Amino acid sequence: MSAVSKAAYKPLSLATSVLGGVAASAAFAQVWKRLGNDAKAPDPKDLQRSNTEVLVAAALQGLIFGLVKAAVDRAGARGYKAVTHEDPS
Repeated sequence: MSAVSKAAYKPLSLATSVLGGVAASAAFAQVWKRLGNDAKAPDPKDLQRSNTEVLVAAALQGLIFGLVKAAVDRAGARGYKAVTHEDPS
């Protein structure tokens, strides 16, 4: 990838990452509303919540964020390649 292409891809990558984080956060909130006993995910420092509930919430949040990040990064790379005909690697 040329220096110009790399410079053009960086802002696109940053913007898609931010939007992906927002989407992942919203997706996790919706999933937790349906699965959890409480509408809000447990805070790890809240000792009133069980270890199981806190750890399941953290694992689910990590899974959703990882999945959304990979999907957004891949879509951004494919979109970039479709426009420039260069791999963004």
